[in-house]
Amino acid sequence: MTPGNLTPDELLSTTRTVRKRLDLNRPVERELLEECLYLAFQAPTGGNLQGWHFVLVTDADHKKALAGLYRKSKQENDPATVPPERQRLMDASAYLAAHLHEVPVLVIPCIEGRIENTTFLEQAVTWASILPATWSFMLAARARGLGTAWTSLHLAYEQDAATILGIPYQQVMQVALIPVAHTIGTQFKPGPRIPKDQRVHWNGW
Repeated sequence: MTPGNLTPDELLSTTRTVRKRLDLNRPVERELLEECLYLAFQAPTGGNLQGWHFVLVTDADHKKALAGLYRKSKQENDPATVPPERQRLMDASAYLAAHLHEVPVLVIPCIEGRIENTTFLEQAVTWASILPATWSFMLAARARGLGTAWTSLHLAYEQDAATILGIPYQQVMQVALIPVAHTIGTQFKPGPRIPKDQRVHWNGW
């Protein structure tokens, strides 16, 4: 099972959150990123229509500044104690935080408008517009041998990040920060999950 030869089911079941297996030394070809963006812009859209924007960050100083915000937020929000079953996840998260500035590309999906003071429905419509496009980007990346991880810790300092990148904060909302790199090895397996029978409800809860 290698990228480029994945069936749709294999692609959907093996697109993992990649933290420790990001290749920090191999540049990501712009052509691959352009292909992923093309497919992202073919995603279905919600009521916000196509108010999408993707900010791709490769500048070393910008990455260093964003990584500083990310680490600051992680320090402030990490729990004091972690259950043993979550320790592996926390270790991987700490590794990513320590090396975020070394990742070849940081992608920040954005959407026009701000929803802090809107209704729950308006918020849902906004997320329904940007989430499919972002996930399409991540699936396209996996199909091309690239690893990604949906992260959101920097959003605690979204306005600072907007200043670093020149994003018009009052008009445009950042929704994530996605590290993108070639992966160390290409074999990824389906992840352990709670059996669907415990989470699927037919015709009611």
